[in-house]
Amino acid sequence: MDSYGILSVLPVLTILVIAVTTKRTLFAMLCGLSVAAVVLGGVTGAVSKWVGALYSSMTNESLQWLLLVIAMFGILIILFEKSHAVKDFGIWAGQFIHTKRQALTGTAILGVIIFLDDYLNNLAVGTTMKGITDRLRIPRTQLAYVVNCVAAPVCILIPLSSWAVYFATLLESEGVTVGGTGMGAYLKAMPLTFYAWLMVIMVFLHTLGLFPKLGMIKKDALRAEQTGDVFPVGGGVEAVDPEFKEEELPEGYKAHPWNFLLPLIVMIAVTLLCGSEVLYGSMAGVVTAAILYLAQRKMKFKEFLSYCFDGVMSMGFVLVLSVLAFAVQSANTDLGLANFIIEITTPIMKGAFLPAVVFLVCGVYAYATGCFWDLAAIILPLVVPLANAMGVDPILASAAVFSGAAFGSNTCLYGDGVIMCAQGCEIKSIDLMFATLPYACISGGITFILYLICGFVM
Repeated sequence: MDSYGILSVLPVLTILVIAVTTKRTLFAMLCGLSVAAVVLGGVTGAVSKWVGALYSSMTNESLQWLLLVIAMFGILIILFEKSHAVKDFGIWAGQFIHTKRQALTGTAILGVIIFLDDYLNNLAVGTTMKGITDRLRIPRTQLAYVVNCVAAPVCILIPLSSWAVYFATLLESEGVTVGGTGMGAYLKAMPLTFYAWLMVIMVFLHTLGLFPKLGMIKKDALRAEQTGDVFPVGGGVEAVDPEFKEEELPEGYKAHPWNFLLPLIVMIAVTLLCGSEVLYGSMAGVVTAAILYLAQRKMKFKEFLSYCFDGVMSMGFVLVLSVLAFAVQSANTDLGLANFIIEITTPIMKGAFLPAVVFLVCGVYAYATGCFWDLAAIILPLVVPLANAMGVDPILASAAVFSGAAFGSNTCLYGDGVIMCAQGCEIKSIDLMFATLPYACISGGITFILYLICGFVM
Protein backbone atom coordinates (compact mmCIF):
# COMPACT_ATOMS: atom_id res chain seq x y z
CA MET A 1 0.00 0.00 0.00
CA ASP A 2 1.49 3.34 -1.08
CA SER A 3 -0.56 5.29 1.44
CA TYR A 4 -3.16 4.78 4.16
CA GLY A 5 -5.01 7.78 2.78
CA ILE A 6 -6.57 10.18 5.23
CA LEU A 7 -5.62 7.85 8.10
CA SER A 8 -1.95 8.70 7.52
CA VAL A 9 -2.65 12.22 8.79
CA LEU A 10 -4.09 11.05 12.16
CA PRO A 11 -0.79 10.67 14.07
CA VAL A 12 0.34 14.19 13.12
CA LEU A 13 -3.04 15.67 14.06
CA THR A 14 -2.94 13.77 17.36
CA ILE A 15 0.49 15.17 18.20
CA LEU A 16 -0.49 18.74 17.37
CA VAL A 17 -3.83 18.65 19.23
CA ILE A 18 -2.42 17.04 22.40
CA ALA A 19 0.69 19.23 22.41
CA VAL A 20 -1.37 22.39 22.07
CA THR A 21 -3.93 21.39 24.71
CA THR A 22 -1.55 19.89 27.30
CA LYS A 23 1.77 21.60 26.43
CA ARG A 24 3.43 18.22 27.09
CA THR A 25 5.49 17.41 24.02
CA LEU A 26 6.74 13.99 25.12
CA PHE A 27 3.21 12.85 25.98
CA ALA A 28 1.94 14.16 22.63
CA MET A 29 4.69 12.31 20.76
CA LEU A 30 3.92 9.07 22.59
CA CYS A 31 0.21 9.43 21.76
CA GLY A 32 0.94 10.20 18.11
CA LEU A 33 3.24 7.19 17.84
CA SER A 34 0.59 5.00 19.47
CA VAL A 35 -2.08 6.15 17.00
CA ALA A 36 0.30 5.40 14.12
CA ALA A 37 0.93 1.92 15.55
CA VAL A 38 -2.81 1.20 15.75
CA VAL A 39 -3.36 2.38 12.17
CA LEU A 40 -0.46 0.27 10.90
CA GLY A 41 -1.03 -2.90 12.92
CA GLY A 42 -4.58 -2.78 14.14
CA VAL A 43 -5.43 -3.44 17.78
CA THR A 44 -3.64 -6.80 17.88
CA GLY A 45 -0.48 -5.72 16.06
CA ALA A 46 -0.15 -2.24 17.52
CA VAL A 47 2.49 -3.17 20.12
CA SER A 48 4.81 -4.76 17.57
CA LYS A 49 4.45 -1.75 15.25
CA TRP A 50 5.11 0.64 18.17
CA VAL A 51 8.27 -1.22 19.18
CA GLY A 52 9.27 -1.59 15.53
CA ALA A 53 9.13 2.20 15.04
CA LEU A 54 11.43 2.65 18.05
CA TYR A 55 13.84 0.04 16.69
CA SER A 56 13.84 1.77 13.33
CA SER A 57 14.49 5.08 15.05
CA MET A 58 17.36 3.88 17.22
CA THR A 59 19.10 2.07 14.34
CA ASN A 60 18.93 5.20 12.18
CA GLU A 61 22.48 6.47 11.60
CA SER A 62 21.28 10.07 11.46
CA LEU A 63 19.71 9.73 14.91
CA GLN A 64 22.84 8.06 16.30
CA TRP A 65 24.91 10.97 15.00
CA LEU A 66 22.42 13.47 16.40
CA LEU A 67 22.43 11.85 19.87
CA LEU A 68 26.23 12.04 19.98
CA VAL A 69 26.15 15.71 18.95
CA ILE A 70 23.53 16.48 21.61
CA ALA A 71 25.59 14.66 24.26
CA MET A 72 28.73 16.64 23.32
CA PHE A 73 26.81 19.90 23.55
CA GLY A 74 25.37 18.89 26.89
CA ILE A 75 28.89 18.28 28.23
CA LEU A 76 30.17 21.56 26.81
CA ILE A 77 27.29 23.56 28.27
CA ILE A 78 27.83 22.09 31.74
CA LEU A 79 31.58 22.75 31.53
CA PHE A 80 30.85 26.35 30.56
CA GLU A 81 28.53 26.67 33.55
CA LYS A 82 30.72 25.00 36.17
CA SER A 83 33.85 26.87 35.08
CA HIS A 84 31.89 30.19 35.12
CA ALA A 85 32.96 30.71 31.49
CA VAL A 86 29.45 31.79 30.46
CA LYS A 87 29.20 34.15 33.42
CA ASP A 88 32.57 35.68 32.54
CA PHE A 89 31.51 36.10 28.93
CA GLY A 90 28.25 37.71 30.04
CA ILE A 91 30.10 40.16 32.29
CA TRP A 92 32.57 40.97 29.52
CA ALA A 93 29.89 41.33 26.83
CA GLY A 94 27.79 43.37 29.27
CA GLN A 95 30.35 46.15 28.93
CA PHE A 96 29.19 46.59 25.33
CA ILE A 97 25.54 45.49 25.57
CA HIS A 98 23.37 47.89 27.55
CA THR A 99 20.01 47.81 25.79
CA LYS A 100 17.49 45.24 24.62
CA ARG A 101 18.09 46.25 21.02
CA GLN A 102 21.82 45.64 21.35
CA ALA A 103 21.25 42.27 23.04
CA LEU A 104 18.81 40.98 20.44
CA THR A 105 20.83 42.30 17.50
CA GLY A 106 23.96 40.76 19.01
CA THR A 107 22.11 37.45 19.27
CA ALA A 108 21.14 37.59 15.60
CA ILE A 109 24.69 38.52 14.54
CA LEU A 110 26.13 35.66 16.58
CA GLY A 111 23.66 33.35 14.82
CA VAL A 112 24.96 34.52 11.44
CA ILE A 113 28.57 33.96 12.55
CA ILE A 114 27.82 30.38 13.66
CA PHE A 115 26.47 29.43 10.23
CA LEU A 116 27.96 25.96 9.88
CA ASP A 117 25.01 23.96 11.16
CA ASP A 118 21.62 24.71 12.65
CA TYR A 119 22.18 22.25 15.54
CA LEU A 120 25.37 24.06 16.53
CA ASN A 121 23.65 27.41 16.01
CA ASN A 122 20.52 26.68 18.05
CA LEU A 123 22.34 25.30 21.07
CA ALA A 124 25.38 27.56 21.17
CA VAL A 125 23.66 30.93 20.60
CA GLY A 126 20.81 30.36 23.06
CA THR A 127 23.22 29.14 25.75
CA THR A 128 25.52 32.09 25.14
CA MET A 129 22.98 34.90 25.22
CA LYS A 130 20.28 33.92 27.72
CA GLY A 131 22.16 35.29 30.73
CA ILE A 132 22.55 38.68 29.04
CA THR A 133 18.93 38.84 27.82
CA ASP A 134 17.60 37.78 31.23
CA ARG A 135 19.30 40.76 32.86
CA LEU A 136 17.61 43.07 30.39
CA ARG A 137 14.18 41.43 30.97
CA ILE A 138 13.92 40.10 27.43
CA PRO A 139 11.50 37.13 27.45
CA ARG A 140 12.98 33.75 26.67
CA THR A 141 10.42 33.26 23.89
CA GLN A 142 11.73 36.35 22.10
CA LEU A 143 15.33 35.19 22.50
CA ALA A 144 14.40 31.72 21.21
CA TYR A 145 12.54 33.20 18.23
CA VAL A 146 15.62 35.20 17.20
CA VAL A 147 17.93 32.20 17.64
CA ASN A 148 15.64 29.73 15.89
CA CYS A 149 14.72 31.92 12.94
CA VAL A 150 18.31 32.79 12.09
CA ALA A 151 19.67 29.23 12.40
CA ALA A 152 18.21 27.26 9.47
CA PRO A 153 17.76 30.25 7.09
CA VAL A 154 21.41 31.29 7.52
CA CYS A 155 22.53 27.69 6.94
CA ILE A 156 20.69 27.84 3.61
CA LEU A 157 22.08 31.24 2.63
CA ILE A 158 25.78 30.53 3.30
CA PRO A 159 27.15 27.84 0.95
CA LEU A 160 29.74 26.53 3.44
CA SER A 161 27.09 25.09 5.77
CA SER A 162 26.06 21.46 6.19
CA TRP A 163 22.64 22.27 4.68
CA ALA A 164 24.18 23.82 1.54
CA VAL A 165 26.58 20.92 0.97
CA TYR A 166 23.76 18.38 1.36
CA PHE A 167 21.32 20.21 -0.92
CA ALA A 168 24.03 20.79 -3.55
CA THR A 169 24.75 17.04 -3.55
CA LEU A 170 21.06 16.29 -4.08
CA LEU A 171 20.86 18.76 -6.98
CA GLU A 172 23.85 17.15 -8.68
CA SER A 173 22.38 13.67 -8.21
CA GLU A 174 19.23 14.88 -10.02
CA GLY A 175 21.28 16.31 -12.89
CA VAL A 176 20.65 19.95 -11.93
CA THR A 177 24.05 21.60 -12.35
CA VAL A 178 25.61 24.91 -13.32
CA GLY A 179 29.19 24.81 -14.53
CA GLY A 180 29.07 21.05 -14.15
CA THR A 181 28.48 21.06 -10.38
CA GLY A 182 25.56 20.86 -7.99
CA MET A 183 27.12 23.62 -5.90
CA GLY A 184 27.01 25.89 -8.94
CA ALA A 185 23.28 25.19 -9.23
CA TYR A 186 22.83 25.76 -5.51
CA LEU A 187 24.56 29.14 -5.72
CA LYS A 188 22.15 30.09 -8.50
CA ALA A 189 19.21 28.89 -6.39
CA MET A 190 20.26 30.84 -3.27
CA PRO A 191 18.77 34.22 -4.33
CA LEU A 192 15.49 32.35 -5.00
CA THR A 193 15.19 30.79 -1.53
CA PHE A 194 12.83 33.61 -0.60
CA TYR A 195 11.70 32.28 2.78
CA ALA A 196 15.26 32.17 4.15
CA TRP A 197 15.97 35.74 3.03
CA LEU A 198 12.67 37.09 4.33
CA MET A 199 13.03 35.40 7.72
CA VAL A 200 16.55 36.70 8.32
CA ILE A 201 15.53 40.21 7.24
CA MET A 202 12.45 40.07 9.48
CA VAL A 203 14.53 38.94 12.47
CA PHE A 204 16.94 41.86 12.09
CA LEU A 205 14.06 44.33 11.62
CA HIS A 206 12.54 42.89 14.80
CA THR A 207 15.75 43.18 16.80
CA LEU A 208 16.17 46.79 15.68
CA GLY A 209 12.62 47.61 16.79
CA LEU A 210 11.38 48.13 13.22
CA PHE A 211 9.02 45.13 13.23
CA PRO A 212 6.51 44.70 16.06
CA LYS A 213 6.24 42.03 18.72
CA LEU A 214 3.43 39.64 17.85
CA GLY A 215 1.35 37.05 19.67
CA MET A 216 3.06 35.21 22.50
CA ILE A 217 6.20 37.35 22.37
CA LYS A 218 4.13 40.51 22.86
CA LYS A 219 2.40 39.05 25.94
CA ASP A 220 5.62 37.68 27.42
CA ALA A 221 7.49 40.95 26.85
CA LEU A 222 4.79 42.91 28.69
CA ARG A 223 4.84 40.45 31.59
CA ALA A 224 8.65 40.50 31.74
CA GLU A 225 8.61 44.29 32.03
CA GLN A 226 6.00 44.22 34.78
CA THR A 227 7.22 41.27 36.86
CA GLY A 228 10.76 40.48 35.73
CA ASP A 229 9.69 36.93 34.85
CA VAL A 230 11.31 36.13 31.49
CA PHE A 231 9.81 32.64 31.17
CA PRO A 232 6.54 31.76 29.41
CA VAL A 233 3.48 31.04 31.54
CA GLY A 234 4.09 27.61 33.04
CA GLY A 235 7.84 28.13 33.34
CA GLY A 236 10.81 26.95 31.33
CA VAL A 237 12.29 23.52 30.76
CA GLU A 238 13.73 23.62 34.25
CA ALA A 239 12.51 25.39 37.36
CA VAL A 240 14.69 28.48 37.26
CA ASP A 241 14.21 31.52 39.45
CA PRO A 242 12.83 34.18 37.08
CA GLU A 243 14.31 36.98 39.18
CA PHE A 244 17.85 37.49 37.96
CA LYS A 245 20.12 38.43 40.81
CA GLU A 246 23.56 39.73 40.00
CA GLU A 247 26.19 37.81 41.94
CA GLU A 248 28.55 39.94 43.97
CA LEU A 249 32.06 39.74 42.59
CA PRO A 250 35.39 40.38 44.37
CA GLU A 251 36.72 43.90 44.11
CA GLY A 252 38.91 44.32 41.05
CA TYR A 253 37.53 41.16 39.41
CA LYS A 254 38.24 41.05 35.67
CA ALA A 255 36.13 38.86 33.43
CA HIS A 256 37.93 37.24 30.52
CA PRO A 257 35.88 35.93 27.59
CA TRP A 258 38.45 33.47 26.25
CA ASN A 259 37.46 30.55 28.43
CA PHE A 260 34.15 30.70 26.60
CA LEU A 261 35.21 31.92 23.17
CA LEU A 262 38.23 29.67 22.60
CA PRO A 263 36.31 26.34 22.75
CA LEU A 264 33.71 27.83 20.39
CA ILE A 265 36.39 29.06 17.96
CA VAL A 266 38.10 25.66 18.00
CA MET A 267 34.73 23.95 17.48
CA ILE A 268 33.93 26.10 14.43
CA ALA A 269 37.44 25.73 12.98
CA VAL A 270 37.51 21.92 13.34
CA THR A 271 33.99 21.67 11.92
CA LEU A 272 35.11 23.60 8.84
CA LEU A 273 38.35 21.63 8.45
CA CYS A 274 36.45 18.33 8.71
CA GLY A 275 33.99 19.17 5.94
CA SER A 276 31.21 20.63 8.11
CA GLU A 277 31.23 17.63 10.47
CA VAL A 278 29.72 19.13 13.62
CA LEU A 279 30.37 16.01 15.72
CA TYR A 280 34.15 16.32 15.33
CA GLY A 281 33.90 20.04 16.01
CA SER A 282 31.89 19.59 19.19
CA MET A 283 34.31 16.91 20.43
CA ALA A 284 37.22 19.28 19.79
CA GLY A 285 35.38 21.98 21.72
CA VAL A 286 34.96 19.68 24.72
CA VAL A 287 38.66 18.71 24.63
CA THR A 288 39.71 22.38 24.40
CA ALA A 289 37.47 23.31 27.33
CA ALA A 290 38.87 20.42 29.39
CA ILE A 291 42.47 21.49 28.77
CA LEU A 292 41.71 25.12 29.61
CA TYR A 293 39.75 24.49 32.80
CA LEU A 294 42.01 21.74 34.18
CA ALA A 295 45.14 23.80 33.48
CA GLN A 296 43.63 26.80 35.29
CA ARG A 297 42.47 24.56 38.15
CA LYS A 298 38.87 25.63 37.71
CA MET A 299 37.96 22.00 38.34
CA LYS A 300 39.68 18.78 39.33
CA PHE A 301 39.88 15.83 36.94
CA LYS A 302 37.43 13.82 39.02
CA GLU A 303 35.00 16.76 38.95
CA PHE A 304 35.48 17.06 35.19
CA LEU A 305 34.40 13.44 34.69
CA SER A 306 31.39 14.00 36.93
CA TYR A 307 30.43 17.13 34.98
CA CYS A 308 30.66 15.20 31.69
CA PHE A 309 28.12 12.70 33.02
CA ASP A 310 25.90 15.51 34.30
CA GLY A 311 26.09 17.18 30.90
CA VAL A 312 24.78 14.12 29.10
CA MET A 313 22.01 13.68 31.69
CA SER A 314 21.02 17.35 31.35
CA MET A 315 20.12 16.60 27.73
CA GLY A 316 17.93 13.63 28.72
CA PHE A 317 14.70 15.35 27.64
CA VAL A 318 16.16 16.23 24.23
CA LEU A 319 17.63 12.75 23.77
CA VAL A 320 14.30 11.03 24.46
CA LEU A 321 12.36 13.53 22.37
CA SER A 322 14.75 13.03 19.45
CA VAL A 323 14.28 9.25 19.60
CA LEU A 324 10.51 9.69 19.57
CA ALA A 325 10.70 12.24 16.74
CA PHE A 326 12.60 9.79 14.53
CA ALA A 327 10.17 7.01 15.53
CA VAL A 328 7.23 9.17 14.41
CA GLN A 329 9.06 9.96 11.17
CA SER A 330 9.55 6.21 10.59
CA ALA A 331 5.85 5.56 11.25
CA ASN A 332 4.88 8.39 8.87
CA THR A 333 7.00 6.74 6.17
CA ASP A 334 5.23 3.41 6.73
CA LEU A 335 1.87 5.19 6.61
CA GLY A 336 2.79 6.80 3.28
CA LEU A 337 2.13 10.32 4.55
CA ALA A 338 4.41 11.84 1.91
CA ASN A 339 2.68 9.93 -0.87
CA PHE A 340 -0.73 11.02 0.41
CA ILE A 341 0.25 14.71 0.52
CA ILE A 342 1.77 14.48 -2.95
CA GLU A 343 -1.28 12.66 -4.35
CA ILE A 344 -3.77 15.27 -3.18
CA THR A 345 -1.66 18.19 -4.40
CA THR A 346 -0.37 16.82 -7.73
CA PRO A 347 -3.55 17.84 -9.63
CA ILE A 348 -2.85 21.52 -8.94
CA MET A 349 0.88 21.31 -9.72
CA LYS A 350 0.59 22.82 -13.16
CA GLY A 351 2.78 25.19 -15.10
CA ALA A 352 3.48 28.56 -13.56
CA PHE A 353 1.84 27.54 -10.29
CA LEU A 354 4.40 24.79 -9.68
CA PRO A 355 7.00 26.73 -7.59
CA ALA A 356 4.33 28.20 -5.28
CA VAL A 357 2.58 24.85 -4.87
CA VAL A 358 5.91 23.08 -4.23
CA PHE A 359 6.72 25.57 -1.47
CA LEU A 360 3.25 25.14 0.06
CA VAL A 361 3.40 21.34 -0.03
CA CYS A 362 6.96 21.22 1.32
CA GLY A 363 6.16 23.70 4.08
CA VAL A 364 3.08 21.75 5.21
CA TYR A 365 4.90 18.43 4.94
CA ALA A 366 7.92 19.67 6.91
CA TYR A 367 5.71 21.25 9.58
CA ALA A 368 3.64 18.09 9.94
CA THR A 369 6.41 15.49 9.87
CA GLY A 370 9.55 17.13 11.25
CA CYS A 371 11.48 15.98 8.15
CA PHE A 372 13.67 18.61 6.48
CA TRP A 373 16.66 16.94 4.86
CA ASP A 374 14.53 13.84 4.26
CA LEU A 375 11.95 16.10 2.61
CA ALA A 376 14.45 17.32 0.02
CA ALA A 377 15.57 13.75 -0.71
CA ILE A 378 11.94 12.65 -1.19
CA ILE A 379 10.56 15.67 -3.05
CA LEU A 380 13.43 16.72 -5.36
CA PRO A 381 13.32 13.52 -7.48
CA LEU A 382 9.63 14.31 -8.11
CA VAL A 383 9.89 18.07 -8.54
CA VAL A 384 12.85 18.23 -10.95
CA PRO A 385 11.33 15.96 -13.66
CA LEU A 386 7.95 17.66 -13.16
CA ALA A 387 9.54 21.09 -13.64
CA ASN A 388 11.39 19.97 -16.77
CA ALA A 389 8.19 18.48 -18.23
CA MET A 390 6.22 21.69 -17.56
CA GLY A 391 8.90 24.06 -18.83
CA VAL A 392 9.58 25.48 -15.36
CA ASP A 393 13.14 26.34 -14.30
CA PRO A 394 14.18 23.35 -12.13
CA ILE A 395 16.45 25.61 -10.06
CA LEU A 396 13.47 27.80 -9.15
CA ALA A 397 11.42 24.73 -8.22
CA SER A 398 14.32 23.35 -6.17
CA ALA A 399 14.67 26.66 -4.33
CA ALA A 400 11.00 26.34 -3.36
CA VAL A 401 11.79 22.94 -1.82
CA PHE A 402 14.63 24.45 0.23
CA SER A 403 12.39 27.29 1.38
CA GLY A 404 9.74 24.80 2.50
CA ALA A 405 12.35 22.83 4.46
CA ALA A 406 13.47 26.01 6.26
CA PHE A 407 9.85 26.88 7.11
CA GLY A 408 9.36 23.46 8.68
CA SER A 409 12.63 23.68 10.60
CA ASN A 410 11.53 26.98 12.12
CA THR A 411 8.05 25.85 13.10
CA CYS A 412 7.73 22.07 13.61
CA LEU A 413 6.97 21.31 17.25
CA TYR A 414 9.06 18.15 17.25
CA GLY A 415 11.66 19.14 14.68
CA ASP A 416 15.23 18.76 15.90
CA GLY A 417 16.04 22.45 15.40
CA VAL A 418 13.08 23.60 17.52
CA ILE A 419 13.81 20.98 20.19
CA MET A 420 17.44 22.04 20.58
CA CYS A 421 16.72 25.75 20.43
CA ALA A 422 14.08 25.33 23.15
CA GLN A 423 16.56 23.38 25.27
CA GLY A 424 19.31 25.97 24.79
CA CYS A 425 16.94 28.77 25.81
CA GLU A 426 15.32 26.65 28.56
CA ILE A 427 11.73 26.89 27.34
CA LYS A 428 9.27 24.32 26.00
CA SER A 429 9.11 23.40 22.32
CA ILE A 430 5.41 24.26 22.17
CA ASP A 431 6.13 27.79 23.44
CA LEU A 432 8.82 28.28 20.83
CA MET A 433 6.48 27.07 18.09
CA PHE A 434 3.77 29.56 19.09
CA ALA A 435 6.32 32.38 19.40
CA THR A 436 7.66 31.69 15.90
CA LEU A 437 4.46 30.92 13.95
CA PRO A 438 3.19 34.50 13.40
CA TYR A 439 6.52 35.59 11.88
CA ALA A 440 6.98 32.37 9.92
CA CYS A 441 3.47 32.62 8.47
CA ILE A 442 4.04 36.21 7.36
CA SER A 443 7.33 35.28 5.67
CA GLY A 444 5.73 32.13 4.26
CA GLY A 445 2.79 34.07 2.82
CA ILE A 446 5.06 36.57 1.08
CA THR A 447 7.23 33.70 -0.15
CA PHE A 448 4.20 31.99 -1.68
CA ILE A 449 3.30 35.18 -3.56
CA LEU A 450 6.88 35.64 -4.79
CA TYR A 451 6.97 32.08 -6.13
CA LEU A 452 3.67 32.71 -7.91
CA ILE A 453 5.13 35.80 -9.56
CA CYS A 454 8.37 34.03 -10.48
CA GLY A 455 6.43 31.09 -11.89
CA PHE A 456 4.85 33.40 -14.47
CA VAL A 457 7.88 35.63 -15.08
CA MET A 458 10.80 33.18 -15.23
